[in-house]
Amino acid sequence: MLDDLFFFWGHGTCVRCKDQELRIFTSENPFRSILKTLEKPDGGEFGNYYSLAALNDPRIDKLPYSIRILLESAIRNCDEFQVKSKDVEKILDWENTSPKQVEIPFKPARVLLQDFTGVPAVVDLACMRDAMNNLGGDSNKINPLVPVDLVIDHSVQVDVARSENAVQANMELEFQRNNERFAFLKWGSNAFDNMLVVPPGSGIVHQVNLEYLARVVFNTNGLLYPDSVVGTDSHTTMIDGLGVAGWGVGGIEAEATMLGQPMSMVLPGVVGFKLTGKLRDGMTATDLVLTVTQMLRKHGVVGKFVEFYGEGMRELSLADRATIANMSPEYGATMGFFPVDHVTLQYLKLTGRSDETVSMIEAYLRANKMFVDYSEPESKTVYSANLELNLEDVEPCISGPKRPHDRVPLKEMKADWHSCLDNRVGFKGFAVPKEAQSKAVEFNFNGTPAQLRHGDVVIAAITSCTNTSNPSVMLGAALVAKKACELGLEVKPWIKTSLAPGSGVVTKYLAKSGLQKYLNQLGFSIVGYGCTTCIGNSGDIHEAVASAIVDNDLVASAVLSGNRNFEGRVHPLTRANYLASPPLVVAYALAGTVDIDFETEPIGTGKDGKQIFFRDIWPSNKEVAEVVQASVLPDMFKATYEAITKGNSMWNELSVASGTLYEWDPKSTYIHEPPYFKGMTMSPPGPHGVKDAYCLLNFGDSITTDHISPAGSIHKDSPAAKYLMERGVDRRDFNSYGSRRGNDEIMARGTFANIRIVNKHLKGEVGPKTVHIPSGEKLSVFDAAMKYKNEGRDTIILAGAEYGSGSSRDWAAKGPMLLGVKAVISKSFERIHRSNLVGMGIIPLCFKTGEDAETLRLTGEELYTIELPSNVSEIKPGQDVTVITNNGKSFTCTLRFDTEVELAYFNHGGILQYVIRNLIKQ
Repeated sequence: MLDDLFFFWGHGTCVRCKDQELRIFTSENPFRSILKTLEKPDGGEFGNYYSLAALNDPRIDKLPYSIRILLESAIRNCDEFQVKSKDVEKILDWENTSPKQVEIPFKPARVLLQDFTGVPAVVDLACMRDAMNNLGGDSNKINPLVPVDLVIDHSVQVDVARSENAVQANMELEFQRNNERFAFLKWGSNAFDNMLVVPPGSGIVHQVNLEYLARVVFNTNGLLYPDSVVGTDSHTTMIDGLGVAGWGVGGIEAEATMLGQPMSMVLPGVVGFKLTGKLRDGMTATDLVLTVTQMLRKHGVVGKFVEFYGEGMRELSLADRATIANMSPEYGATMGFFPVDHVTLQYLKLTGRSDETVSMIEAYLRANKMFVDYSEPESKTVYSANLELNLEDVEPCISGPKRPHDRVPLKEMKADWHSCLDNRVGFKGFAVPKEAQSKAVEFNFNGTPAQLRHGDVVIAAITSCTNTSNPSVMLGAALVAKKACELGLEVKPWIKTSLAPGSGVVTKYLAKSGLQKYLNQLGFSIVGYGCTTCIGNSGDIHEAVASAIVDNDLVASAVLSGNRNFEGRVHPLTRANYLASPPLVVAYALAGTVDIDFETEPIGTGKDGKQIFFRDIWPSNKEVAEVVQASVLPDMFKATYEAITKGNSMWNELSVASGTLYEWDPKSTYIHEPPYFKGMTMSPPGPHGVKDAYCLLNFGDSITTDHISPAGSIHKDSPAAKYLMERGVDRRDFNSYGSRRGNDEIMARGTFANIRIVNKHLKGEVGPKTVHIPSGEKLSVFDAAMKYKNEGRDTIILAGAEYGSGSSRDWAAKGPMLLGVKAVISKSFERIHRSNLVGMGIIPLCFKTGEDAETLRLTGEELYTIELPSNVSEIKPGQDVTVITNNGKSFTCTLRFDTEVELAYFNHGGILQYVIRNLIKQ
């Protein structure tokens, strides 16, 4: 075991204790008596493990499987300082403690990053090394203490589409645009220990995680323990489909986790979701996930785990499970968990994991009460609440036009679309006057007369980790294309079609099936391997199409197999965005409009002049299953991921600086040293209140992180564009906000720069502006914020429900902090975003139930004062705080520092400052 000088971290790194006073490391684990040896069936040993069974505690058998993973982590990492025996007891007593919102520490086994969040994470680590140096500390202490997997996948802009050479062309453009930040990440992989960087062109982070990176069970230096992961993308939850506990966190929280800090979390309730029956013929995993999303959204699962179980699980493929798990953020849960069973083991073998590894995984999970065996009596698991879905009740559907949980049954789509045209502007409305709804706009497309109407599809994209990891829907889409081509159907040439697989495996099985040529024929050529349309990397649509939309105020549509369709995210010119299965994406591309009833109206006219209907091109489940069985083979996964580890020529030829401290280039518009640690001393600044602050922005409900910090294109008239042009960057080289997240100057200017954002200060006008209250000037949000800062004024934000929903975007907290925002007062927060605000030192406050800015008659033009004690010990998590305005109003809010650890972060001015000061003291 371990001697008195070392503490064993879950990932297998031993760290020497350098300061006895801090008591960060302890001599031995109080649960070492339950450390057992797991023997191989044929003799020998797999390794040692902390045995839950050896606790001899009957409560374990009643725990949800997802909670058992938290329990094992607490036991293994128990040092009576960061993780205490009483924390283990809290988890063991989950049935009684979870309703009480108790706090526990959690140490994930690893951290997952993608490049949009990976770049700012590595920037922060490099900046922290500089801060350590400046404060006289050892900069090499800033090193990941848990494995970090970073997949470069968010850089693929769909510049070249409808071409069989699109992959190479887009890759070359990708490297031209992003050479500097790619080189920075390559530097990081050399400068920091324990960091694996998967080069661009390999696939989407979550699919690569599912098919290759996930361990399911770690075996580190002979110690076995469950794989668990936190990632800086909210769809990290996809890995829950593989029985690996994982969810999204803010980039700031992930950085602290890398550096050995335990995550402080509220022990969650677990909603049990029972699945029965079997999907009917023609139903897809996408239909199922949109149904589940709507059910869970209605039930309310924010801050909770969802755990799936029941006889229906036997009929659910791993890929289908991963699709459901992927959309946890859309239904609001921390994760949607599928415990490991025989289906999981089959998938592990399919994806090239060795027989020895799969045998070890099964043996460990069975021994440690974490494996579901349907041949055994049903478990006694207790859940906080229960839901049930008969898979036979699932029907074809899509979601939109502005939110992923606004599900529309396919048979009702035409009627729903016309309702959206009629309805006032909102999540389900565009307020198009009746007389204008049927207008047809004439335009010229490459010399050919063409027409556009409301609802016409201008973007059709098979994209996103949600669906591209699922062979059934990908090959289903290819079968739709085959039937359509054989009948003589075509896609209109002005519709921007694209196919962005989540990994090279998809290309291999599409080629093996012989179906890729039909997708190519319809314009769905492969454009690259990574996040594209779903993240806003749609690229430009044809200029003639764009002009027709803008000049005639058309509500154009995008149909994509993604997970997010918030307004302004997919493309600035597509106001209606629908999430659909890959086969439905092809069907809508063929129809050319969302204004269609697939039951009664033809998709088009075939080569023989006959009308072709939806039913004529839709494959049966049997057809799909046969092509999946014949085309998806284990060798494809092995070959694909062997190639990944070797990189590609463009990546391998990148030259990078050596050294452990980064040499910042002040002229760089991609990588810039942020000001977070300027003037930092060893003494924490202490908590701060807010005095006579102006309201920078006054929002309603559902302000997403896409509104706060857009990832897509940089508008030509924006403050960020002005900054780039002043530095000689041509407009065609602006790239996206996401690609420039390593530069705080651009990201601060891009904060609240979404062109569809609605700010009550503007009295109905839509766009990224606000009113500077003292002068009455209408300015860009950035310019107004700088004006307030120059005047020495703090600012706050007023908001409605679900503030910060959407992607786990750390810049949605970093940006407001750089703008001078000191507090956000909302009806409710999205989980990750609230945590990010805390990490950046911004005060999150919630109105009391039944109250908001409107009921309190707040105009947003008042001055706001929030008084907090100057001593952090006098502040309690979740306490009431009084907010006072200069016109005599006062109201009570709930202070949303949810744990004592979060108060410690606030006391230090932020989580990163807290980590630096503690590391220096070691």
